[in-house]
Amino acid sequence: MAAVSAPVRSFQRESLPVRVFPTQHELAADAAAMAAEHLRDALRRQGQAAVIFATGNSQLQSLEALTATSGLDWSRVTMFHMDEYLGLDAHHPASFRKFLRERLEARVRPRAFHYIAGEAAEPLTECARYAQLLAAQPIDLCLLGIGENGHLAFNDPPVADFADARPIKLVKLDEACRQQQVGEGHFPSLEAVPQFAYTLTIPTLCAARRMLCIVPERRKARAVRDALEGPMATACPASFLRRQAHCTLFLDADSAAELSASSR
Repeated sequence: MAAVSAPVRSFQRESLPVRVFPTQHELAADAAAMAAEHLRDALRRQGQAAVIFATGNSQLQSLEALTATSGLDWSRVTMFHMDEYLGLDAHHPASFRKFLRERLEARVRPRAFHYIAGEAAEPLTECARYAQLLAAQPIDLCLLGIGENGHLAFNDPPVADFADARPIKLVKLDEACRQQQVGEGHFPSLEAVPQFAYTLTIPTLCAARRMLCIVPERRKARAVRDALEGPMATACPASFLRRQAHCTLFLDADSAAELSASSR
């Protein structure tokens, strides 16, 4: 892997460390290097590791950099993902299982990849099954992003709960979230985007030993500003990251563009 660039600036919002890079490429390289370091440490300490992965266009470069990292024994890593559309099968072009199978599992061949079965006939039974898998071992690392509406996974503002007792739940997606999927090219129209999805809850994501939140691109700038400088409230679910000292937020110049002068 190429040498990692230092961030052009770093600061802290409450408990949350923030690193800002000039480009998405440099952001992705730094995030991948930190993820690899945490995985190596977990493998040294306990002989195995478990990771939750996000999907989406904003994660592509960091996943590319991470899977190109040498010296990681992926055969001892168990993987999870954080959300999936209700009713979508694993071969649909917009399925998160397809995204991760092609960009991650096929490249590194982990010990196991536990997928949420979007097309399961009994969704509540599927929630219970996945909750049991999550409970079987602690999660060492969670790689996540922030949605254009400030969501974490599919915890959109109307359904986000900072004290949710459920590990995984079914949610109705808000229109801004569904429109993002169209804008990223995953669906041809808003009507084609499923209205419901599975999501890991915010407490489940935050229970990971380490969290790396990877947020490039100008379209995320307002959500980043709201998360770091607005009220800590479910109106911007990502604002909860400010309480997570075990999380690091990675930004590029574009996603940091709307932050106040004291941060920029």
